[in-house]
Amino acid sequence: MQQQKLGLWLLTALVVGNMVGSGIFMLPRSLAEAASPLGVILAWLLTGAGVLMTALVFGNLAIRKPELNGGPQIYAKELFPKGSNAAILSGFMSSWGYWIGNFAGNVAIITTFTSYLSTFFPVLTSKQTLFAIGSLDIKLGNLLTFLICTALLWGMHFIILRGIEDAGKLNFAATAAKVLGFFLFIVIALFAFEKSSIGPLAAPRYDDAGHSIGLLGQVNNAAVSTLWAFIGVESAIVFASRARKQADVKRATILGLLIALAIYIGISVLVMGILPQKELIQSEKPLVDAIIMILGPSGGYILAGLGLISLLGSTLGWVLLSAEVPYQAAKQGLFMRAFLKENKKEVPSFSLLLSNALAQIFIFSTISHSMSAAFDFVIYIATLAYLVPYFIASVFQLKLTLTGETYKRALRARVIDGVIAVLATIYSIWVIVSGTADIKTFMLGVALLLSGIIFYPQVKKAAQQSEEKQKISA
Repeated sequence: MQQQKLGLWLLTALVVGNMVGSGIFMLPRSLAEAASPLGVILAWLLTGAGVLMTALVFGNLAIRKPELNGGPQIYAKELFPKGSNAAILSGFMSSWGYWIGNFAGNVAIITTFTSYLSTFFPVLTSKQTLFAIGSLDIKLGNLLTFLICTALLWGMHFIILRGIEDAGKLNFAATAAKVLGFFLFIVIALFAFEKSSIGPLAAPRYDDAGHSIGLLGQVNNAAVSTLWAFIGVESAIVFASRARKQADVKRATILGLLIALAIYIGISVLVMGILPQKELIQSEKPLVDAIIMILGPSGGYILAGLGLISLLGSTLGWVLLSAEVPYQAAKQGLFMRAFLKENKKEVPSFSLLLSNALAQIFIFSTISHSMSAAFDFVIYIATLAYLVPYFIASVFQLKLTLTGETYKRALRARVIDGVIAVLATIYSIWVIVSGTADIKTFMLGVALLLSGIIFYPQVKKAAQQSEEKQKISA
């Protein structure tokens, strides 16, 4: 059976659809809490520039190393001698961390979906206690949220089992609808923008102990949150082996990033100019609350509907991504061989099933947390899980430019790519340092990463078998 291929626009839709998901709906609140308006703007600009460098690295590697597909984590093994323990271990651990980030990211998007669904069904926010399990009170709203999240996750599971290309087309339709809707939101919000709502541009923020946080500290605090909005920029790279042309992978990555950046900066600044700061920080669905102030309740329903379409597309894209990452890693000998199992439609069925089963475990957090608390917790862990592969891809690009591999006599291209790799590496280090300043978050991130060690013997055995087969066939 001929493998279904993805063209430029389906790849771009995956990039935009996966980036412009839960982040745009919840981040205005998270950012208002973390930083002053000036801090938020600076965080967006720094993050946008850093992610652009990272996207250029991804696009370049897709063209120069087309055989290494499946995501940025794949490059980890290339930093060490081929077939060595260090190469296999680094490739596996990087893939493991990236995979955890994927299915944790799914949960952030799915929980945001139910948050926006509560616009139509307020019972989802009900605080009525139904029963207790030990010291945990099970509330009606939380239980219904859990059930809807579960239904959405497994609904997407069965859609994807019917074929990657069909799922990609559905994602494209949802992405086109939301991009159009967000640009309409920006146009409407421009007329209602009130400078007084933003307040002082460099207003202070305070930590838990009541100490004032300076502008640089605010930018650091906002950096991990703004990066979450760009997670997914590598989506086209993950599906590089399914692309019609490798050049489309780079084009889709850059085009998707620019579309998302325009939407993010426009919406985050405009929402700050519509909702007063105190209301914004307390909001569980800031975009809906902002449009209600402009157009009344009917506007809120329209935007909530747009949000639901958008998040359905994002959920589809992220569930696809979650299954593809360990599948491609297994093809490279960097993950357990069971992940290679496909169905008749060439969908990685085992990988899809296990990824969603693990996402289901994360969804249990909705039973005891509010939407915003669950969202904040999950995006922090997921973002830090992504940063290591981003850093590795940048270092690998740097290695290619230093050794001259794949460049032959193209000195100018080699220098430009080297500068881009250095900037992308510095950016990754900055966000990792900022994000792990909190020891609790750091330790949790390390624990999630190290949890994969128990599977390493299986991966090492699979890698050795794969290498032996290659030697025999050669």
